[in-house]
Amino acid sequence: MKDVQNTQDNRNVDIQKVGIKNIDLPLIIQRKDKHDLVVSGQARAAVSLPKNYKGTHMSRFVEVLNEWRTKNLLGVDIKGCLEKIIKKLHAQSGELEFNFKYFIDKPAPVTKLKAPVCYDCSFEGYIDKDNNYKFFLGAKVPVTTLCPCSKEISKYGAHNQRAIISVKVSYDETEHIWLEDLIQMIESCASSPLYTLLKRQDEKYVTEHAYENPRFVEDVLREVVVKLRENKIINEFEVNCEAYESIHNHSAWAYQKEVIR
Repeated sequence: MKDVQNTQDNRNVDIQKVGIKNIDLPLIIQRKDKHDLVVSGQARAAVSLPKNYKGTHMSRFVEVLNEWRTKNLLGVDIKGCLEKIIKKLHAQSGELEFNFKYFIDKPAPVTKLKAPVCYDCSFEGYIDKDNNYKFFLGAKVPVTTLCPCSKEISKYGAHNQRAIISVKVSYDETEHIWLEDLIQMIESCASSPLYTLLKRQDEKYVTEHAYENPRFVEDVLREVVVKLRENKIINEFEVNCEAYESIHNHSAWAYQKEVIR
């Protein structure tokens, strides 16, 4: 049959990114406890397309993703999968992203009763036309923030809110950072972590702990930035902190992106 995608295009436009997105597939994630976890992931894959080609071959993206899935490598060898996509599509550059929900059994602070907490996480890989590879590990971590100003000016109490701290970190492929460690570090920068299961004594502890650790959104961001700068493995990072205000009809927001080395 005629392959229309391989026909010539005369509009003289190189396309920077073309591919597929929002494709659901199972991912195998390596956990810190050495027990692999199968999660439901959503992928986005793209390659560059030279100006002389009319279109890319969308089915080839799926073929490679499915091949790597059956090898039990997705979530482990994102670079190898991306290299195969670029080769199969005869492209000069490409990128691959997986978004997935990651569950960690977290004990309550007092009773130690465990229940899973869900975090939105991601793996991202990029290979440029010079064959340089860059990987990003991402996590969105829900936390509690308590307003220092409210605590200072009020006779009793202080308003608090749920916030989301989104972090992406890049490091050399010879290194490794566990999601569990990244998430725990992020949580330590807020007024208090969040929990799924809390009994009364746990709730008392969390409420008082947040009150003793007031944080503006700026405080949270700076705490995260300092810890990321101190990590000798991380080369580059991006931090986005958004607090969903409880007494305002808007969010408080702070952002930082840095290349360390």
